[in-house]
Amino acid sequence: MKTKNLTVALVAAGVLGAGAATAIGLPDWMKGRPAVNTEATQAAAQTQLALGTVNPAPVPMLAGDGAVPDYRGIVRKFGPAVVGVVVKGERQASAEEQAQGGLPPGIENDPYFRFFRGMPGQPGRGRGAQPNQPFRGQGSGFIISTDGLILTNAHVVRDAKEVTVKLSDRREFVAKVLGVDPATDIAVLRIEAKDLPTVRLGDPRQLEVGDPVLAIGAPYGLEQSATQGIVSAKGRSLPGDAVVPFIQTDAAVNPGNSGGPLFDGGGAVVGINAQIYSQSGGYQGLSFAIPINVALQVKDQIVATGRASHARLGVTVQDVDQALAESFGLPRPDGALISSVAPQSAAAAAGLQPGDVITAVNGEPVLRSGSLSSLIGLSTPGQKVQLKVWRDHAARDIDAKLGSADDGANPTAQAEDDAQRGGQIGLALRPLTPQERRDAQVEQGLLVEQVTGAARSAGIEAGDVLLAINGQPVRSIEQLQSVLMKKPKRVALLVQRDGDKIFVPVSLG
Repeated sequence: MKTKNLTVALVAAGVLGAGAATAIGLPDWMKGRPAVNTEATQAAAQTQLALGTVNPAPVPMLAGDGAVPDYRGIVRKFGPAVVGVVVKGERQASAEEQAQGGLPPGIENDPYFRFFRGMPGQPGRGRGAQPNQPFRGQGSGFIISTDGLILTNAHVVRDAKEVTVKLSDRREFVAKVLGVDPATDIAVLRIEAKDLPTVRLGDPRQLEVGDPVLAIGAPYGLEQSATQGIVSAKGRSLPGDAVVPFIQTDAAVNPGNSGGPLFDGGGAVVGINAQIYSQSGGYQGLSFAIPINVALQVKDQIVATGRASHARLGVTVQDVDQALAESFGLPRPDGALISSVAPQSAAAAAGLQPGDVITAVNGEPVLRSGSLSSLIGLSTPGQKVQLKVWRDHAARDIDAKLGSADDGANPTAQAEDDAQRGGQIGLALRPLTPQERRDAQVEQGLLVEQVTGAARSAGIEAGDVLLAINGQPVRSIEQLQSVLMKKPKRVALLVQRDGDKIFVPVSLG
């Protein structure tokens, strides 16, 4: 099945210019002032409340451990380690962007809206974009070592010819880009300075949904702006991002916040603000941060070698829903269902097959397909992993040696004059001709000529190629009919359409 691709919203530079940071005022109950608790005072307060002459005192919202986050203290102590990253350069517009005035086709209708760095240089609507566009924009970053090592987003410095880091005390330094990793959207910068303020690094694995968080950055160029919220979700997979298990928050993040730190309630950095979900181009309550442990892993590689490497298993996977779980006999709809295996890949060498469901990697549970992508992508090429795989209604262990992300024919079936039907499933099928197999780049399969009933309701279409049923390759119509004769309530069909492969659950009950 073909899935619509979404452009991932990379929160990039904001409007140029500087704005004064707004002081964060705290209510009296957070200032440590002793409370007056006399009966006379209480009686007077109740009278004033009844008359509507005063507002009730604010009630503190306590965190799970009973402590109130000291946002003022976090900003005061670690705000000086948050920097502005000003970039200058030139970007080349594609032919489609030039035709659309510099904007990718259909981008305004995509909720994951890409923010162009250098808002003043963004092409105006109705005018053709020049092939080479100068830009100037601003993102954020933060200092992690006193000798000038800085983390930010890769997209902040992409295409930049000149990078300047602006400190909170208004000093400016020309920065050297030590390396970028587009897969995780991490960049490492260095400035020539000593005794710089630094942030304190935390452990995002200790975060829980509902925990308070604080973001500091330069939205729209307004440096040292602080916004607060809570953790909305963890391990979030986004379209176009196969490696990063994002932290989702509702802390307000806008263009220019890219690369800035996300603090937990104790003042430790747990993430790097990187993306938002937006239908308007601005904040709409969904912000996504790269976990700091992912960023540090990439940072170590970049500092050591100038680049980051990622492992590859060589499979296409999808989530398991309840219908697919029942089709494969899984006790729960968990795991990553393999829909295709790349030839000569680590997965092929390990013997993985379409229809296998990977439920764990090195003992780490895989609940969704995005979890597998993160676990594999953040591993090292050449690393050996043990996979827990569900196949033929039973669990088994399979060892695989991971490859690098940089990096037999079956008997011919004769076509029949009349299309045969695949039982009560509602399919008219025939074997592929040799030419059709070559065109589809498959070794076996059945061509769907007509669709009715259950198959049609499930989304199967004429022209699809049926490759497998319940994980077993389909080489003949008789093989399909033998499965259907057992009268299963559900079956999972692996179909190929326009080069894409996906399992489709079909209910037969």
